[in-house]
Amino acid sequence: MAGAIRQPIDIPSLERYIDKNVPIIKTPVDVKQFGFGQSNPTYQLRAADGQVFVLRKKPPGKLLSKTAHRVEREYRIIHALERTDVPVPKTYCLCEDNEVIGTPFYIMEFLDGRIFTDPSIPEVSAKERNELWHDAIRTLAKFHRVDPKAVGMEGFGKPSGFYNRQISTFTAISRAQAQAVDIETNEPVGELPHFDDMVGFFSNKATQPQDRGTFVHGDYKIDNLVFHKTEPRVIGILDWEMATIGHPLSDFCNLTSPYFLGGAEQTVDKFKPGAVPGLPTREECIRWYSAVAGWDPAPDTLWGDAFFAFRSSVIMQGIAARYALRQASSARAHEYASHTKPFALLAWERVKKVQEAAHKSAKL
Repeated sequence: MAGAIRQPIDIPSLERYIDKNVPIIKTPVDVKQFGFGQSNPTYQLRAADGQVFVLRKKPPGKLLSKTAHRVEREYRIIHALERTDVPVPKTYCLCEDNEVIGTPFYIMEFLDGRIFTDPSIPEVSAKERNELWHDAIRTLAKFHRVDPKAVGMEGFGKPSGFYNRQISTFTAISRAQAQAVDIETNEPVGELPHFDDMVGFFSNKATQPQDRGTFVHGDYKIDNLVFHKTEPRVIGILDWEMATIGHPLSDFCNLTSPYFLGGAEQTVDKFKPGAVPGLPTREECIRWYSAVAGWDPAPDTLWGDAFFAFRSSVIMQGIAARYALRQASSARAHEYASHTKPFALLAWERVKKVQEAAHKSAKL
C-alpha cells in the first residue's frame, strides 16, 4: 500500500533527527508514501536493518484550519493508550520543530496486519466477518471505558458541551473550506446544501444527547483498524487526528454508518439484513457494544446518525478544498471530493427524519 512519494520531505534532515533522537531506527531509511491518509500525509520508513516504521506529518503549505491536522494530539492519545488494553501502535517520537522536515511529525510502530477498505469485508468467510465486526465493536467499547484521568489525559478535552463544540468547529471549518478556490479552474468549493438549516437544528440543546465525557476517537471505522493477519481481532487503531473527550455516540455512529449511509467504498444495500452473510445487524452491534461499554446508544442513534452525515459532508468538503489547493494527500482525493454535495443532501434527509420522529413523539 506504500508507493511513490507525492509530497516530498527532506530525507537527509529526517535521518539526522532520527540518528539523534530515535536510535532504534537504523539509518539510512527508505521512504515511501501510503495511498491512504486523507488529511495527514503518511509515510513508510524502512530502516537499514529491515525494520519498518510509520511517519505521520501535517500537510505542507498554509492550512485551511488550525483545528485540523493536529498530529501532536494524535501522538499524545496514542502514547497515553499504550498503558491500557486498547490496541494502539507503539510511539517512538514527536517532533514539533518545523525545521526538520517542514511540519511537525511523529513516528510510530508499523503494524503488520490486515486493513479492510470495504466495511462489508468481502475477503473472508461469513464466520470470520462476524467475528471481525464483533471485535471492532468490542474494541470501541473498551476504548470508551478508559477513564481519561487514569491515563493522565483529563485535560485532553472538556467532558461537557461536546456537540456544541463540534457544531462550532465544523461550522468554522466549513465556512473556510467553502472559500477555497481551485488553482486551475478558479471556481470556489462553495457552501454545502442546507448548511445553515442543519447548523440550526443540531444547535438545539433540547434535542442533543446528554453529555457523557468519554474519550472519543473521532473517525473510528473498519478501515482505520488493523486486524491480526490470521485471527479475527484488532491489533491497532489508526488515525487519531480528531480524538478528544466527548460523547461516545459519535464513534458508534461513525463505525456503524454503513448501515444508514452510503459512501465512496460501499452502499447501504450490503448492510441490509441477510445481504452479506456474517454481517451483524445494527441491533446486534448495539447489543455487543452495550454489553462491554455499559451504556446503550439505541435511544440516541437517530440523532447521532443525522449528525454523522452532516459531519461527513463537511469532511468531504475539506477533501474537496484541499484538492482545489492541490494539498490533498490521498491519491483518490478527487474521487472523494465528488461526494461532498450528495453527502450533504443525505444529511439533510436524516435531519428531516429526526424532526418527523420528534413531531410524532410530541403528539403521543
